Amino acid sequence: MELSANKYKSSLGKKEAFLVKSLAEQRKAIFAIEDASRLIGPNAKKVLHRLALKKWVLPLKRGLYAMVPLDVGVDGSDAFVVHNFVVAAMLAEPYYIGFWSALNHHGLTDQIPRTTFIATTKAKHPVQVLDAEYCFVQLARKKFFGWQEIKIEDHTVRISDPEKTIADCLDHPEHCGGIEQVARAIYFSEKEIRLKLVAEYAHRMGNRTILKRLGYVLDAIGLLGSYKELFKGFEPSAGFPKLDPLSPKMGNYNGRWKLLVNYELDPEEWRY
Repeated sequence: MELSANKYKSSLGKKEAFLVKSLAEQRKAIFAIEDASRLIGPNAKKVLHRLALKKWVLPLKRGLYAMVPLDVGVDGSDAFVVHNFVVAAMLAEPYYIGFWSALNHHGLTDQIPRTTFIATTKAKHPVQVLDAEYCFVQLARKKFFGWQEIKIEDHTVRISDPEKTIADCLDHPEHCGGIEQVARAIYFSEKEIRLKLVAEYAHRMGNRTILKRLGYVLDAIGLLGSYKELFKGFEPSAGFPKLDPLSPKMGNYNGRWKLLVNYELDPEEWRY
């Protein structure tokens, strides 16, 4: 370690060393070019370019960088990997990691999404950082709640709690791989998920389609009898939205839940 540190230090100019030292003191492992400008002035872009060539910093996207920890060794940024959730926390504000990404993090699916899904209140185009894709899902402010803080690589990031994850996925199944992914999560993790809280979240979000899909899914997987009280007094809203937004608009109209059932859920197949 000491040998690596000495080697690195000898390669730094004064401004480079000052920037690295200052960012380390401020614990800014990921930082924007504005952070560097406040410390060293208008030449920050050139200084960061030199630090990137020397593998002290890893450019993530335009204007966003990661400090390479000293313990990575002499390979510097060539051997450094930043967790997608840590990067996601820098890409939007307000934000929380949600949908398929949260479903996987909470162990509610074994499918690993290639894209990191980020809930936010502002419209943003998808971006690519290094080799990873980031998709932003714009939510109305009344739907932006139900997140918790977790630690990832010494960073604090926000992620939807398990029940909000389920509610969000029922609201937008297209962002969790389709209705089957959320149905499987409910089927296999029913005892770990507080479905009463999912229903409460659905009411708070103000979208009856969430409850329509939840009711249909519970019915299809044979669990509705255990959760009938969740739908006491519930009247499905008019209209027949698709059960699965990712599937074609064809199938049968279900009068009980007022859904266009365009995808068949078969839990018998999931057991094998």
